[in-house]
Amino acid sequence: MKHINFNNFYMKKIITLFVLTLIVTSGFAQVKLNDELKQLINTAFAFFPKVKEVENTLLTAQEKLNLTKLSNTISINGIGSYTFIDPTPKVFFPVNGVDKAFEFQPKHNINTAVMGNYVVVDFGRLKASIERSKDELQFANHNLENTQLQLANQVAIVYYNICFYKKAISIQDSILTFLTENKKIISSKIKDGDGLKIDLLNIQANIDNEENKKIDLLNTLQKQQYLLKYTTGVNEIKGMRFDFDLPILVIDEYIKKATQNNVDLLLIKDKIKQTEHDIAITNLQDKPLINLNAGAGFRNGIQPNITDFRFNYLAGVSLVFPIYTGGKTKQQVKLQQTFIKQNELAITSLQSNFQKEIEQSYSDIATLSSRIGNTKGQIDQAIYAQQLASIRYKNGVGTNLELINAGTNLQRAELTRLQYQYQLCLAKVDLAKIMAIKYW
Repeated sequence: MKHINFNNFYMKKIITLFVLTLIVTSGFAQVKLNDELKQLINTAFAFFPKVKEVENTLLTAQEKLNLTKLSNTISINGIGSYTFIDPTPKVFFPVNGVDKAFEFQPKHNINTAVMGNYVVVDFGRLKASIERSKDELQFANHNLENTQLQLANQVAIVYYNICFYKKAISIQDSILTFLTENKKIISSKIKDGDGLKIDLLNIQANIDNEENKKIDLLNTLQKQQYLLKYTTGVNEIKGMRFDFDLPILVIDEYIKKATQNNVDLLLIKDKIKQTEHDIAITNLQDKPLINLNAGAGFRNGIQPNITDFRFNYLAGVSLVFPIYTGGKTKQQVKLQQTFIKQNELAITSLQSNFQKEIEQSYSDIATLSSRIGNTKGQIDQAIYAQQLASIRYKNGVGTNLELINAGTNLQRAELTRLQYQYQLCLAKVDLAKIMAIKYW
């Protein structure tokens, strides 16, 4: 009986688990794409107006945070006023047997002063407002990240669309070359008296049909190039490969990563945090405020010579507290709590949605990879059938119809493989978008 070394056995298990863990945790940093696409995406970030618009909202949020931090700083104001009053209150007193008027206020009242105010105690209002502004800044950051992800996804799709149509046109050129060469053979046979004019007409009809397909492909390619120019300012690429790739992991790991990184999900969580701080601010509306006030200046109206312009000053503490708000605070909190509930439901809906999308992409990737492998045999068979049909026709034992069908079958097989490769690439691009992978 063979002896099993259990120490070595468990050591191998531990190493295997470690390697799998390393692959899972670092796999998303191993997304592969060509340098041209990376450069196009970064060019789009600098070129596309929407990105600049969202970047400005980030600056706005930062300035708002800076302003909020200044809310409770000392405020100093200069005051100047003039008031004319007539009649003014006066009292008559007998002086040396004559009634003399004694005025309490001048007709011309002038007041200049410098006043200062400082909130001594706000019971957490400033702190709550700063946290609320920080939430807005974080939301703006995630919104910029989301805009970049959306734009990168769009650029990648357009890039691979262009690759697809270029390759499709190349396949179309090959079938046109094949048909043109065989048209020459048919023309030669007709001159030698071995061919039929109907065969020449049939193959010319096929050439015209394939030319029309090529025209349609060229038109669609041009539209995609216009779209690339719209997003990046560039309308031509060199790439011809579907080279976007990312590691294939266990589906649960995809869902876990999406739950952590999906930007749409982060934006909803940001909204929940904002509303929670809104509730905290609302609850503080029933708290008092303690202010320190001070001022100094010059004014008239001070006894005994009320017309003289004299220096004066003041200092004090004020306490402001709400007594009755008619239940507005309580109702506002209830309303804000419904917003939180709505966003929590949106999180559940979004998680369900991207789980569905991940499962679909995962299934598409597996299916398309298998189909691409299966097309190799089909293409090999179609190439052989085309070569055989061409030889048979040259030797007079095959028909023109067999030749055209063989060429069409090869074209279909090559287009089918191209379509599978294209769809596989886009499935990986979509999966990277759901995972919020910054592959650029």
